[in-house]
Amino acid sequence: MPKKVFVSGCYDMLHSGHIAFFRTAADYGDLYVALGSDKTVYDLKGRLPINTEQERLYMVKAVNCVTDAFVSSGSGMLDFEHELRDMHPDIFVVNVDGNTPQKEALVKSLGIDYVVLERQPYADLPPRSTTALRQIEHMPYRIDVAGGWLDQPFVSELYPGPVITISLEPTIAFNERSGMATSTRNHALELWGQKLPPGDPEKLAYVLFCYDNPPGTTHVSGSQDAIGIAMPGLNIAHYQGKYWPTQIEHVGDELTLQFVEQSLYLMPLGPRDEGYNPLDERHLTPEGAKALADATLDCWQAILKHDLQAFGGSFRAAFDAQIAMFPHMVNDDVFDLINRHKHEALGWKLSGAGGGGYVIFVAEQPIKNAVRVNIRRELE
Repeated sequence: MPKKVFVSGCYDMLHSGHIAFFRTAADYGDLYVALGSDKTVYDLKGRLPINTEQERLYMVKAVNCVTDAFVSSGSGMLDFEHELRDMHPDIFVVNVDGNTPQKEALVKSLGIDYVVLERQPYADLPPRSTTALRQIEHMPYRIDVAGGWLDQPFVSELYPGPVITISLEPTIAFNERSGMATSTRNHALELWGQKLPPGDPEKLAYVLFCYDNPPGTTHVSGSQDAIGIAMPGLNIAHYQGKYWPTQIEHVGDELTLQFVEQSLYLMPLGPRDEGYNPLDERHLTPEGAKALADATLDCWQAILKHDLQAFGGSFRAAFDAQIAMFPHMVNDDVFDLINRHKHEALGWKLSGAGGGGYVIFVAEQPIKNAVRVNIRRELE
């Protein structure tokens, strides 16, 4: 009797990448596809799918390698849990960017084999993703490489310091509440549509920061989010007790950008919980802010020198300084994921303010099942 194989996802705008994934998963046995409901997609990605759940269900069921498909009854990253427990398949297959510790833990706790696949196009077809099909030119995401929190005046007024960011091509659709500046990015989409307009990147960043934080805003989003989205390449912004930096230094050197790209590996945790607040516990001191500033400056110098060992060490030191001031950034899931991979890495940190998202590792050798990033280059 063939084994039962279970996969889950949105599968919006069905394309060759989805079919290649289904075909590979079906090599393991009879394939059952759990589709995220329209509400689940909206909650996780901040937008409704192009195709409704009934349209998506109809199309997936029509794929000849799919034994059956259904809409999951739950919500969140584990919306398929009820169906998984009820069916109890032999194998659960997931793409590398859909791999999370919570998903793996649930599947393995049920005695189901857990298989992670790399994204591979079929034969000689070009790689496809729903993100790529939704728009020809993409609105970037950003990664806070080091120094996050110093863009908040209540930290940099204790001791001035920088934040390092990189602007990312949206090679995958990063989830909401995952430390990738998705809320600021959503405001950029409201403001400009599917792409950044022409113009001076620093001025665009300032416009986006103001739009992101209109008068009366209680919890101001740090300007590093807008800078990381609007300014290509690698940037370091220097803060001295104000929301906007006193200076922004930009690096677009190809070898340096390649060094950063080749050093970073993202392991998904899943979105942070609704209502999570990293400010619930704070230990703010000038010494703590200085430790973060110093580690971030060390990180910047290591990147410019292409010194991987120093990059990893300062990357971790900046993270340690962050969680010393904001202990609520981390939880058991974060430490579990770090402990699982720290023997492979030179340093690590959380994307954004913590509570979920991604653990970002600096490593010399590839980390299995990690998400890779493409830094956005300047237009020619």
